[in-house]
Amino acid sequence: MSFLTPNPHFQGDLIMIMEHMEKLIGILMLVIVWNILGATIFAQEQPPEADKTLSPYFWVKSDDASVDPLPLRSTTAQVSIAGVIADVKVTQVYKNEGQQTLEAIYVFPASTKASVYGMKMTIGERIVIAKVREREQARQEYEQAKQEGKSASLLEQQRPNVFQMNVANILPGDVIKVELSYTELLVPTDGVYEFAYPTVVGPRYSNLPEATAPSSEQWVKNPYLREGEAPPYTFDISVNLSGSLPIQDVTCSSHKTDIGFDSPSFATVRLDPSEKSGGNRDYILRYRLAGGKIETGLLLYEGKEENFFLLMVQPPERVTQAQIPPREYVFIVDVSGSMRGFPLDISKTLLKNLIQNLRPSDKFNVMLFAGTSAILSEQSLPATAGNVSRAIQVIDNQRGGGGTELLPALKRALALPGSETCSRSVVIVTDGYVRVEKEAFDLIRNNLNHANMFAFGIGASVNRFLIEGMARVGAGEPFVITKPEHAGGKAEKFRQYIQMPVLAKIRADFGEFDAYDVEPPTLPDVLAERPVILFGKWRKQPRGKIRLTGLTGNQDYVQTIDVGKFKPLDGNSALPYLWARHRIALLSDYGKLGRGDNEIKNEVTALGLKYNLLTAYTSFVAIDSLVRNKDGKSTTVNQPLPLPQGVSDSALAGGRGIMAKSSRAKGFWCRLTAAQKTALAPPPPAPAPSVLKEESPKKDIATADAEAEKSVPKGNVIILHDEIKITGSLSRQDALEMIQKHLRAIDRCYQQTLQNTPELKGKAALKIVTDAAGQVTDVRFESENLKNEALKACITNLVKNWKFSASKDGKAVAVEYWLDFKI
Repeated sequence: MSFLTPNPHFQGDLIMIMEHMEKLIGILMLVIVWNILGATIFAQEQPPEADKTLSPYFWVKSDDASVDPLPLRSTTAQVSIAGVIADVKVTQVYKNEGQQTLEAIYVFPASTKASVYGMKMTIGERIVIAKVREREQARQEYEQAKQEGKSASLLEQQRPNVFQMNVANILPGDVIKVELSYTELLVPTDGVYEFAYPTVVGPRYSNLPEATAPSSEQWVKNPYLREGEAPPYTFDISVNLSGSLPIQDVTCSSHKTDIGFDSPSFATVRLDPSEKSGGNRDYILRYRLAGGKIETGLLLYEGKEENFFLLMVQPPERVTQAQIPPREYVFIVDVSGSMRGFPLDISKTLLKNLIQNLRPSDKFNVMLFAGTSAILSEQSLPATAGNVSRAIQVIDNQRGGGGTELLPALKRALALPGSETCSRSVVIVTDGYVRVEKEAFDLIRNNLNHANMFAFGIGASVNRFLIEGMARVGAGEPFVITKPEHAGGKAEKFRQYIQMPVLAKIRADFGEFDAYDVEPPTLPDVLAERPVILFGKWRKQPRGKIRLTGLTGNQDYVQTIDVGKFKPLDGNSALPYLWARHRIALLSDYGKLGRGDNEIKNEVTALGLKYNLLTAYTSFVAIDSLVRNKDGKSTTVNQPLPLPQGVSDSALAGGRGIMAKSSRAKGFWCRLTAAQKTALAPPPPAPAPSVLKEESPKKDIATADAEAEKSVPKGNVIILHDEIKITGSLSRQDALEMIQKHLRAIDRCYQQTLQNTPELKGKAALKIVTDAAGQVTDVRFESENLKNEALKACITNLVKNWKFSASKDGKAVAVEYWLDFKI
């Protein structure tokens, strides 16, 4: 046989080998394709809802050209300052340049002292004045208007310094203006007045599961731009400043401005055109009056039903060092990821400055905190050269990273053994990017007899509610550094402030002046050259004398104010708002101090409704009567925020996260942990479909339920399938899939409750009502033997965020589940 002659056996083998190679190549190609698809799926999917936390996430541009993801076009503030009162009008302009009807959600900050008393919405020539409502009622009215196709806006308070604006039914081409008005009191320190206008909410660290977090916390998961990206909207602010005395030393340290004087006591401050992207840092304006004097005196306002007063009195000069007792300082320093860069660098400089200037008779300690805390010594050390050097070395070695666990650090510091012969002061240095403000206030207030509390905020846009609130409940003074170049002066002022008490044991005697509802009811020690402030109401005629007494060093202090020399003026109409806002701030700060949550809520709600103020429990809602969006459908867009100037990307990722595409909204990115990454492993590839596709046989309900039950992770909570009741046009399958989807989260609520009540078990009814769109409007958790408020709150907060399928008949739906909780 010739070598070139084909051997039939060999030829058959060759064909078989080639066929096997083709199959092998096909398999390899499938593997490669699957790996690519699997990676894509891995990058795009989200972890189970119960595992996600309220982490903020990064935003990237959407590929969908029909949606304009940036509806906010500009934010403008017009400020009028007269004497010690600032009145501010903020205008937000929203424009829809896409092809779909939008709902815009924008989270923005405000001064912690702001009394928001009005809002209006303008659409073309139509002007709608907002009304103040109880928060739940305002939200319901807004949602109903949105579904009916009416343009509407809703202003809610998420924190005393964090607001959320919702604007519904922005049609393509629409320009909608929303204006809100607020007033605040300016209190000078060392003779310097400061007006601060916060521009952006910094990212908040939270370890709360997203699925079980209450609706009031959901704003934390807001989208952010990457480090260094300019705000996608323009920013402008102008100030008209007038005083009873000539104005001196007007400066704006945060932005480039043009300052002009129309007269010695009237100045105008305009933002330089180059600052149109300056909405990523606080706007700070400071000024003095002639001779460094403070606007002291009495303001009176006579209303229809109530009369209000505001008393501001200059304190005495500082005392000498010889009159100061031995002191102990505990410095608590935030070294989390959001402090990386200039905030941590300034913190090191500040701490070194404070420690190096301590007297030999003083003691000190240093605690560093992020996800955990570390302390220099288990008891405070004498301020010797060796101990100071050791502390500085510890501080210098910090680089910044991790989350922000403030409460454990505070508890540990307050538990340190103290000395009866020393005056202990706790100094907290942080940017305040946490969501545990109230818990921190409660802890500080309950320990005032153990230590003075001083808060020092460092960052381009710090959480002023936390910084000022800690100072307020701690009877101290808040200090904030927003730029590195201001650190030296601020640090020195802070050092002088905390080491020298000025006025102690202050008392106010109103005599014949019939004053009541005075705030604060007791006056704290004054530790800086700033006035004593009293708010209140008065009856009858404004007459008599107010007498202030106290101690300064080892001398008595007395000052008298003749009420008859001051007349009620219409120009003081802001006093009711200021009084009510101060009262609300105290109630909010002290909301957990021995008083029931419902009592606090009711009192704050009543104040908000009576004085037309935005509060945690009252909101402003403006609804146009014209139906403009006929089908009621819209795309919801969360307005992405710039990171505050100087804050790095690590503030969102905590230095440990990875990025993955979110299904929450097109073009948005969120943070996933390594554990969540593991949970997102791609499923095995599905078998290739046959050429002829057979129709799956229909299953009865019992079979479908049984198969669905097998797919649900086993836990301590069981669904009683026979007890499911549905009223309305929602299928049983949809109702069952919803409860199964969230059964793991419900079980987690139960597991958390068992830690404190290990014997808790029994059956419970979960009753849910949804609107026509499937949004949950009411939740009830009822049980005869599972009467546990923590379990009830956890599950109801979880269910409030569920979204069922829309009803087929356009009507509300009621679903009742029965669950068996077994240990």
